[in-house]
Amino acid sequence: MRAVFILVLIALCAIVFAVPTPNGLTVSFFDVGQGDAIFIQTKDGVELLIDGGPDSSVLRGLGNRMPFWDRSIDAVVATHPDKDHIGGLVDVLKRYDIGTIVESGVSHNTSFTRSFELGAQSENAARILARRGMRFMLGEDVYADVLYPTTDVSSLKDTNAGSIILRVVYGEVEFMLTGDAPLSVEKSLLASYGEKLQSDVLKVGHHGSKTSNVESFVTAVNPQYAIFSRGCGNSYGHPHETVVALFEKLKIPTLDTCREGMITFVSDGETASLRH
Repeated sequence: MRAVFILVLIALCAIVFAVPTPNGLTVSFFDVGQGDAIFIQTKDGVELLIDGGPDSSVLRGLGNRMPFWDRSIDAVVATHPDKDHIGGLVDVLKRYDIGTIVESGVSHNTSFTRSFELGAQSENAARILARRGMRFMLGEDVYADVLYPTTDVSSLKDTNAGSIILRVVYGEVEFMLTGDAPLSVEKSLLASYGEKLQSDVLKVGHHGSKTSNVESFVTAVNPQYAIFSRGCGNSYGHPHETVVALFEKLKIPTLDTCREGMITFVSDGETASLRH
């Protein structure tokens, strides 16, 4: 048993069973087709799932990363209520006990959001609306800072514009996870944070859409690796050729869940290395 402290203006505390990750920090970008699902495990045994892709494919990824007897996840983040981000979370809520559910607060009345809400209500979980300035402690020395949203986003017509943006930090290593945030949000972050956005790994915005990934933002993040989380042959044309060309221009290596399948990084707090 151990305590998981989540600092969100005030401290929330939950006692859970955990499996330590000897590598320090492990971040896995699951291959869930056209969607996002990112699983984080820390040396203290904390497990965080950010989004769940469009369907039950996320369960396969969790089965690869978690021991078969582990049926609890400390926290789930639903960055925004589009199917390709929360569709699979419906199955996760059925299969696993969830300690905390973090949401953006964007309203979106679909069959998937209704199913997600019913599943969330059935969990004995804390529910938090993410807002800039919140910090989630994922163990002794790993944390996730909320960079966005800054205010109430419940009335936004563009669900992507309400995406939760997290920056996960372990020592000298950072992961920038941007959901489907559009260009306007990226520019707002750039104005607020500037060079403080720098991160070792960038989850490319909106699966590589041209509606995200403004050059000034990508330049500020200046990642060692960029991850395209998308399905092969998707109907949206992700990643867009102009976005691919941008990362080539900036000489930033890219990885693609369509080509590589699940992409996993391990970190000791000083560097982030690909697990092959």
